[in-house]
Amino acid sequence: MGALPCSLPDLPPASAVRQDPRPVFPRSTPRPAPRTRGSGCGGEGRGRRRSTRRAARSSRVGDMAADEASVRIDSWIWSVRLTRTRSMAADACRGGHVRINGDRVKASHQVRPGDEVRLRHLGRDRIVVVTRLVRKRVGAAVAAECFVDNSPPPPPREYTAPAARRDRGAGRPTKRERREIERLRGR
Repeated sequence: MGALPCSLPDLPPASAVRQDPRPVFPRSTPRPAPRTRGSGCGGEGRGRRRSTRRAARSSRVGDMAADEASVRIDSWIWSVRLTRTRSMAADACRGGHVRINGDRVKASHQVRPGDEVRLRHLGRDRIVVVTRLVRKRVGAAVAAECFVDNSPPPPPREYTAPAARRDRGAGRPTKRERREIERLRGR
């Protein structure tokens, strides 16, 4: 065995390695405590105050807005279950499908008891008179007490002919059978 053909680079001795001349001192002041929710900018105790306000507000039954004179129309429409979501109510207002006392309104318009609300939703006109203001969504029984429904009855569903059924495994219909199916469907 001979010498290895490659050689390792020459490294300086450990004492010759340059060290940082600056001395390392321990920290003179302790690190600040990590920030928590509700702390900072004079926020000591704000969390408790906020929660008592929330508790007082939610103690009202169904969060009825009895002490307030008005509620946003999109919020009210959603709260009394005339639409499935509040964004659907806002879209209806934006599209001009909501009228209060005959005037088209924006979603932020305030509704008051005694107002007549006309809503065109899912191909049906709903005409309701506001009797009670509700801010949060309530159950169907409570929602029915919040308005008087003067809507016309829904239109009768059109009779649809039963779809042509083919036996399983009968294969693709022939041209003659396809024409009969189209004639039954009214196309």
